[in-house]
Amino acid sequence: MKRYLTSTALALALTAPLPAAAQDDAVSISVNIVQIVGTIDPSKVTDYTEYMAAVNLYDALTAVMPDGSVQPQLAASWEIADDNLTYTFTLADGATFTDGSPVEASDVVYSVQRLLTLNDGPAYLFADILEADNVRAVDDRTVEFTLSKVFSPFLTVTPLLFVVNEEAVQVSDDDPWGELFLAETPAGAGPYVLKDWVRGSEMTLARNEAYHAGWPNQRPIDEVRFIVTRDESTVRSLARRGELGMSSQYQSNETYEGIAAQDDYRLIEAATATGFYFKVNNQLAPTDDVHVRRAIALATDYDTIRNVIFPGGVMEGPLANIFADAVPEGVSAPVFDLEAARAELEKSPYFTGEPIQLVHGYVANTAFEEEIALLMAANLSQIGIELTLQPDPWNRITEIASSVETTPHFNQIFYGPTYPSPDSVFYVQYHSDAAGTWASMDWVLDDEIDELITQSRQETDLDAQNALYREIYTRLNEDQRTIPLLAQSQRHAMHVCLEGFDWVPMQSVEFDFSRYYWTCE
Repeated sequence: MKRYLTSTALALALTAPLPAAAQDDAVSISVNIVQIVGTIDPSKVTDYTEYMAAVNLYDALTAVMPDGSVQPQLAASWEIADDNLTYTFTLADGATFTDGSPVEASDVVYSVQRLLTLNDGPAYLFADILEADNVRAVDDRTVEFTLSKVFSPFLTVTPLLFVVNEEAVQVSDDDPWGELFLAETPAGAGPYVLKDWVRGSEMTLARNEAYHAGWPNQRPIDEVRFIVTRDESTVRSLARRGELGMSSQYQSNETYEGIAAQDDYRLIEAATATGFYFKVNNQLAPTDDVHVRRAIALATDYDTIRNVIFPGGVMEGPLANIFADAVPEGVSAPVFDLEAARAELEKSPYFTGEPIQLVHGYVANTAFEEEIALLMAANLSQIGIELTLQPDPWNRITEIASSVETTPHFNQIFYGPTYPSPDSVFYVQYHSDAAGTWASMDWVLDDEIDELITQSRQETDLDAQNALYREIYTRLNEDQRTIPLLAQSQRHAMHVCLEGFDWVPMQSVEFDFSRYYWTCE
């Protein structure tokens, strides 16, 4: 019996049958996502939906496990020189791209050089750390990285070095790195291949049966269809028809509860290191003043947000408690106190007795973010701040995040570790070299914090490194550089027959569907 969990024409006009060659026990699932997939070029991916595609279409040298450990993927093993500058990786026997050709060291060199030359996506993580010429193929199965300076989290970022099949990339004089080709066509060694992609509405991936790492589970997922929709009624409709395999992690409480009440669905939940923040523009008046930032923080009703509107865990500062050793002891949870908020605001040089005008941004058509925005408008009006609400589609938010002037005074943003290290949280969000993305909309731009982050990246002693992390945490908290709302408790409405979900402390790795399987006949 074939089993289909795909959307119907009635739901989104997205129905497409499995290929005629599919086996009788083929499993196809639909997963709704709330953002478009902007690109599948592994050198340009930046947000959670793009990484959802990348981790299924490409393999990297290493992979991340649910406990945060870095394990072999295309690399079978590695060695680190005593000076902590040279890393030598030996590729796994039998590793192949989806077209069947072998993965060789030259492909790794090409992929890293392409990433660094295009200087997009995760390339900024290697700024001043790795030069393109310092990656070389020792032989067909051995690749050597020589860093420009010690970068202690280097192994934790190797899962982001997705390997491209150099011979498969179509290039031209005007496009020497095949950007046009790889924007539309994957050339990886991942567990899935691209079957279909309708930009803005859906993407369908098909299982690579010859995947070099194999398929250990008896009933792997043969087809995954990502459906782009923020409409809660559409998601509930997919579940009522039994077509939803797994919901996004950004649904309303009502949707989660309604779907979980059905016999064929359950609600799964996992604590994460993903923070949900008010990112406060530190460089734009009047939120460039610490007293205004503190007033906003004190006027935030954390209990209502994390217990009623969007359930999550307490987050005392910029780093989630999962990274326990990097969090200072005795840090208090933020409090909601309108009287204290008013008193703090009155300390600001911008306070004149007239309402202070602020712009608050959030993702358009996201019900819980709109609820939070309305709650903040009501609270802030009581202390002397008048809020203009600015809902924008996600692609617009990524555009306005590129400059101080276009970034609103504060925005609602989720950010989780891109790689399994506190460095991912601190460097990506708060270091000046990483500024200009949606993750860094606080625009901290502080020389002392930059220096502490830089020191932590070069410190190889774990205890000393964690001490630096705790100091960074304290500095960010003291000056209210950002406002942490909660640590996301990631929830999904999931079909009872679908298993394999494990949250992973690296962006979207929990959506590597080669780890999932079907349990029903």
